[in-house]
Amino acid sequence: MNDIAIRVENLGKRYRIGKRERYQTLRDTLTDTVTAPFRWLRHGGSARNGAPEHIWALKDVSFEIPRGEVVGIIGRNGAGKSTLLKVLSRITEPTEGQAEIHGRVGSLLEVGTGFHPELTGRENIYLNGAILGMRKAEIGRKFDEIVAFAEIEKFLDTPVKHYSSGMYMRLAFAVAAHLEPEILVVDEVLSVGDAQFQKKCIGKMGQISREGRTVLFVTHNMVALQSLCTRAICLASGSLADDGDASRVVSNYLQSQSRSGHECVWENPDLAPGDGTVRLHAVRIVPRASAGESSITLETPIDLEVTFSNLAPDAVLNTSITLYNLEDVCVLSSFSRPAPRPAGLIREVCELPGGLFNSGVYRIRLLIVKDANRCLIDVPDVVSFEITEGERHAQWYGEWIGAVRPTLIWNSRLISREDEAAHRDVCALCE
Repeated sequence: MNDIAIRVENLGKRYRIGKRERYQTLRDTLTDTVTAPFRWLRHGGSARNGAPEHIWALKDVSFEIPRGEVVGIIGRNGAGKSTLLKVLSRITEPTEGQAEIHGRVGSLLEVGTGFHPELTGRENIYLNGAILGMRKAEIGRKFDEIVAFAEIEKFLDTPVKHYSSGMYMRLAFAVAAHLEPEILVVDEVLSVGDAQFQKKCIGKMGQISREGRTVLFVTHNMVALQSLCTRAICLASGSLADDGDASRVVSNYLQSQSRSGHECVWENPDLAPGDGTVRLHAVRIVPRASAGESSITLETPIDLEVTFSNLAPDAVLNTSITLYNLEDVCVLSSFSRPAPRPAGLIREVCELPGGLFNSGVYRIRLLIVKDANRCLIDVPDVVSFEITEGERHAQWYGEWIGAVRPTLIWNSRLISREDEAAHRDVCALCE
C-alpha cells in the first residue's frame, strides 16, 4: 500500500449527452407525475421519446502506479485521457469504480486553472499554492524559484487577465512543479509554450521523478514521452488498450494509427489523387530480398515504385518522397530530377539501399510536382514498411538507437608501439 501512489479499480465515468434539462419547479414535478401514465399509454407502453442518451468517457479502467514512476498516457482525441486526469485530480467524481490517491496532487489540466484573472501573478502564486495545500511559509521559500522559472519578473504585479496563454502556462507549471506535490498530473497544456519552455518543463518533470515523486503525463508528443517516461498507458474509446514499457506501447499505438501495407493501388482513375495533368495509379514497396527471405531486414535493398498517368505531353514533372519513423521524425527526403515526361503510364523507381535504416516502421509521404514549384499530388502515409533486426554480427544485443543505421567504414592502424614510446621516455630521462 505504501509503495502505491495511484490505484484505479474498474473506473467508469458516464456523461449525459443531448439537450440539457431545465430546472423544474414543484408544479412541474407534480404535473409530470400525474401525466406520466397517460404518456406511457400514448406511446404504447414504451419509453417516452427523447429519452436522454449517455456516453461512457471511461469504462472499466484498472491500473496501479508505484511511487516515483513517470507514466505517460496516450490515445486519440476523445479516448478519455483528460477525463481520467480530472477524476484523479478530484475535479469530477467517477460513475463507478474507485481511484485511490496516496499523496498531495499538483494538477495542471487547463491553461489558467486555479488562477483568478483580477489578481496579479504574485497573488496567484500564493492562491494557487494554498489550493495545493501549501502553507504561506512554504510558498515563500519557493517564491523566487517559481518566478525565475516562469520568466515573468517584469509582469509579476500585473493582473493575470493581461497575460498571454504562454505566460499563463509558464506561471501555472512553475507553481505546480515547484510546490513539491507528491504526485504531479500534467495534461497536454504544455503545447501552448514555445520549444525552449517545453524542453525546460520536460527537464523539470525528469528532476521531479528523480526525487522520488510520481508524474502522470498526457501528451501527443511521442518523442518527449519516450525520453521522459519508462511506462505508458494507452486508452481507446474510454477503455484501457495497452499498458507497459513506453517504447513498446508507443510503437503499437502509432502502428495502429498509421496506414499500413506495402502497396496502395487506385483502380478507378476518377477516385485517384491528381488532376487533369497527373493521376496516381499505384505506389509499391518492393524488397529485393534474398531467396527464401520473407521479411525486410537491415541489409535488404528496397525499390519504391510510383506509377502514374501523365495526361499532359511533355509536362515537367518530378516525384518526391519523405520518410518518417513512428515518432514522426523525418528520416530523409529525396526527389527525382525535374524533366519533361511523355504522355502515358509512367513508372518511377527510387532505390533505397540496404544497410541504411535502423530497425522499425517507416511511413512514406509522396508528392508529384510540376515545374519544380507546383504540387499536383500530396499523399501522406501512402505506404509503410517495417525493417526487422535480422541476424546480428556484433556482440551488442541491446537497443540500437537512431533514425538511421548506415554501415560506415572504420579504419584502425598502429601509429606507435607502446614499448618504443616507453623506451624513448627512458632515454629522455637519462640525458
